[in-house]
Amino acid sequence: MATERNMNRIVVLGGGESGVGSAILALKKGFEVFLSDSGTLKPKYKQMLEKHGIPWEEGKHTPELILNAAEVVKSPGIPDKVHMVEEIRKNGIPVISEIELAGRYTTAKKICITGSNGKTTTTSLIYHMMKKAGLNVCLAGNIGRSFALEVAENNHDYYVIELSSFQLDGMYTFKADIAILLNITPDHLDRYDYKMQNYVESKFRITRNLEEDDCFIFCSDDEVTAEQLNQIVIRAQQLPFSIKTKEKQTAYLDGNQMFITYNNSDFNMSISDLSLKGKHNVYNSMAAGLAGHVLNIRKDIIRESLADFQGVEHRLEKVLTIRGALYINDSKATNVNSAWYALESVDAPIVWIAGGTDKGNDYSSLLELVKEKVKVLVCLGVDNDKLYEAFGNIVTVFLEATSAQEAVQLAYKFSQPGDTVLLSPACASFDLFENYEDRGRQFKQAVREL
Repeated sequence: MATERNMNRIVVLGGGESGVGSAILALKKGFEVFLSDSGTLKPKYKQMLEKHGIPWEEGKHTPELILNAAEVVKSPGIPDKVHMVEEIRKNGIPVISEIELAGRYTTAKKICITGSNGKTTTTSLIYHMMKKAGLNVCLAGNIGRSFALEVAENNHDYYVIELSSFQLDGMYTFKADIAILLNITPDHLDRYDYKMQNYVESKFRITRNLEEDDCFIFCSDDEVTAEQLNQIVIRAQQLPFSIKTKEKQTAYLDGNQMFITYNNSDFNMSISDLSLKGKHNVYNSMAAGLAGHVLNIRKDIIRESLADFQGVEHRLEKVLTIRGALYINDSKATNVNSAWYALESVDAPIVWIAGGTDKGNDYSSLLELVKEKVKVLVCLGVDNDKLYEAFGNIVTVFLEATSAQEAVQLAYKFSQPGDTVLLSPACASFDLFENYEDRGRQFKQAVREL
């Protein structure tokens, strides 16, 4: 028998940053709220819920308390195939994301960034630029505090929002003012029935509801993006950027100079002056520079921001040089393409620490780089069979570790002066760690203890 729905009741599934933020916002907007998590809530989130008097449960999902909701806000980490989510949908209850909920309650301008790689760096860089320009701006979404909590508690003129495909999946009426799509390479295919097209369509949800006055910034060198663009109509201004061609681009490279031509701008800057090094960071800098132009930020501030940005923790972060070997923390490389960028950017023999939870990875794109640069592979995961299959015949030394400390000690033992010890896992971290930040911090701690 179907449960009677209470049209003023919102149920939140998942009690992390996103879920608790959603619960607090829904309560402040006058809804009756209940939060349910099949796992265990962290003490700080329990305290936040208690403080606001929001009822919650952990370790289970109770159907009677969930299937009477008008709407369910699902945290991005929960797959659609979870039994409770299927039941909710069977009962005709709409399932939305935190981003969709929060978007209803703010009139602020939203600069939204997605992509398989580079989104945290680009989001942080745009935020850095806007802060420098003196704008009342907040960093939210997949980075920093939850968008919903910020909307509930603060009043900002602008939000710079990093959006993962999971957050975009539950978005329907939400609209970006500036939408940025950096690239699309295979990632999270385990959540998309191992079908690349499903993942591509998920990423393109960032263009939903864009109007003529809005802007869509994208990389025209990305073949997957270009192909999908040909199949759909986008009403917004299209602002492509490229390092391969100048034709019809609003940002491009000419020799060593990066040019931005939006609105007849004559902005240019040497790529050697960019604070972020590597080809992939030229793309990130172009996207950020274009966003700065759309926002009418002064050119000198855009130039200064691109030159003095400090980078992101866990993304090609130099830790220490020990016994002549440089240790780099790139724990944020949770997919093959991110690891490709990391391996490509290192000009030294590499002791590579990789592995974790495989998301349907295809390692073939890494074979040439590994052959050329990697002398030792330390696998940091519970199941390393796929890595062994891919690289076992290529690298001379293949080792296995079950903790960051053990991996670092093995790397130390097999490294020589002039080498780079690179943690760039190409996998998720959930087999041995809480998340990629936890993995990165444990790695850095282990390096400091050498």
